[in-house]
Amino acid sequence: MFEIAEELKKLPDQPGVYIMHDSRDAIIYIGKAVSLRKRVHQYFQASHDEGIKKAQMVKQIARFEYIITDSELEALVCLLYTSDAADDL
Repeated sequence: MFEIAEELKKLPDQPGVYIMHDSRDAIIYIGKAVSLRKRVHQYFQASHDEGIKKAQMVKQIARFEYIITDSELEALVCLLYTSDAADDL
């Protein structure tokens, strides 16, 4: 079972791409981060407010995964590649 709180503790403070999945394992969001730990944690903080659309998405997150990169630029390239691959699913 994927425990979000436990998985948040394991996030590295490194750049990368994160992929959010819903309960059916469908990809609902892909993003990049300079610090995976800081960025992904933001989604699950009560004080984090990015609007209704994002709040609804966060409620649907059942699990997340991530890809560590060496730089923010590499994360951007990986994001573009991952987004294209997700579109093909």
